[in-house]
Amino acid sequence: MEKVMRARQRGLALPVVLIILAVMLVSSIYLMKSIHSTSLATGNLAYDATLSQSVDLGLHTGFDWLQATARASKMMLNADSPLNGYVALMDTSKTPRDAAFWDGSRSISAPDGSAIEYVIHRLCLARLPYDDARNQCVQTAANPMALGSSVAVGSSLAGDTADYAGSPQVHYVITARLRGAKGASVTNQMIVLIGA
Repeated sequence: MEKVMRARQRGLALPVVLIILAVMLVSSIYLMKSIHSTSLATGNLAYDATLSQSVDLGLHTGFDWLQATARASKMMLNADSPLNGYVALMDTSKTPRDAAFWDGSRSISAPDGSAIEYVIHRLCLARLPYDDARNQCVQTAANPMALGSSVAVGSSLAGDTADYAGSPQVHYVITARLRGAKGASVTNQMIVLIGA
């Protein structure tokens, strides 16, 4: 008769399996929270991109007015035009976060009904013509070099032609903002150069 030796069972497998199950449970809870946080972050980024595209309507509206006014009479750009959101100077001590920065701004409606506020500032220190001795404006020199060319825009390759100095380009900054739901806020800016 063979004697079969049986080892006494100590029940070690049960606690190990229970520990593994507890670790898996905690890991799955963390994974679910992580997926939820990622979904919220992705949704917020998409919402921010949508607001940023909407606020661009304010930039384009301001640019269209500025371009049309410059074509009609550049002298009109020496004075404020509150109905169009235009301020003929810029106080550099103020930023878009300051309420005073938005003095003279204009509001328009976005396609979704939200209000877009924009303001156009001429980068000058006074409401005077850009070339007045009492005024200082941010300007770009006339006839900047064309991309890929060694000849300035408006110049001739001929050696016996006169080189006429053009008028400089005065800088304008258009700032637009949109305050969305849930405390969201987007502010975009655009720099415009217009020949004086």
